[in-house]
Amino acid sequence: MTSTRIWTAALVVIGDEILSGRTQDKNVSQIAIWLNLQGIRLREVRVVPDIEDAIVEAVNALRARNDYLFTTGGIGPTHDDITVDAIAKALGVGVIHHPEASEMLRRYYESRGGVTEARLRMARVPEGAELIPNRMSGAPGIRHGNIFIMAGVPHITAGMLDALTGSLEGGAPLLSRTIGCWVAESEIAELLGNTEKAHDQCQIGSYPFFREGKTGSNFVVRSTEQAALDACADDLAAALSAVGREPIEGGI
Repeated sequence: MTSTRIWTAALVVIGDEILSGRTQDKNVSQIAIWLNLQGIRLREVRVVPDIEDAIVEAVNALRARNDYLFTTGGIGPTHDDITVDAIAKALGVGVIHHPEASEMLRRYYESRGGVTEARLRMARVPEGAELIPNRMSGAPGIRHGNIFIMAGVPHITAGMLDALTGSLEGGAPLLSRTIGCWVAESEIAELLGNTEKAHDQCQIGSYPFFREGKTGSNFVVRSTEQAALDACADDLAAALSAVGREPIEGGI
């Protein structure tokens, strides 16, 4: 059942490789899109290094002001995969080897060289946690209440999100329509502001660009109500036409 309540989530991206630029994060976008389909808004993203105190601080700060918290990265088999330990510390609980996760790993690695102490690290969870199924590899994700501890590898994260689909409480998904126009946003800033003010159930985002030697902008209208969205987008298109600017449905 949908609700007018706005449900929010935050994401902590964990990894020195992200901060160094060596690895380009792809999880923010796919998690944000998936959350919106669940009726949940991604409100905050923080990128932190593989340092326990930094992870603990981020987890405690972001979970305190959001309904859900997701983390990506740092749950592999190596010494620098410290996410589980850090989140357990943030929660004030111990770390255990989850028996079901241990058995999953034993089965998965039975024909892949066997389970090792390093591989069994991926069965470690904060005490009281549940598992998030992972069909892509042997190691599951972890859920502890409203905290979701997920892999850093995007295609594995995608599989974990798929397993969670429909299991989180949320509100109405955020809908959008895009109107493009070959115009500098500064030329129509007042028009945009007035249109948004006239439609209090909507927000208008302006995204300028320079292409083909010309300046243009895409205007994204967002709302949880289809009728309100269409009324605002139609009014915006009409207002652009009225000042001699051709609106392009779907954006440029």
